[in-house]
Amino acid sequence: MNDRVSNSSAMTESSAVEIEIATRRLTAALDALESAVERRRDADRDENELAARIQALGADRSRLADELDGALVKARKLERTNREISDRLDSAIVTIRSVLDTGEDG
Repeated sequence: MNDRVSNSSAMTESSAVEIEIATRRLTAALDALESAVERRRDADRDENELAARIQALGADRSRLADELDGALVKARKLERTNREISDRLDSAIVTIRSVLDTGEDG
């Protein structure tokens, strides 16, 4: 009977050691899972921030494209006006020369 008590005690100690080992493994696995979840949250947050930045860049690009279109229209208008003024000045110069030449003859 002493052997049975001794065997039972040894089995209980062995079981306790196995439970302790399993508990440590479970704790390590839970810590690893928690770390993985935290890394995933960080990655998701980074991804969301990147998506927001991309959206902001898209909005900036659209705004800048609109501003560029407006500037091009304005530049073309100024070029046209500049040509018209140049043509009028050329015409005025011709008229003034003509008047001056006529005045010298008379």
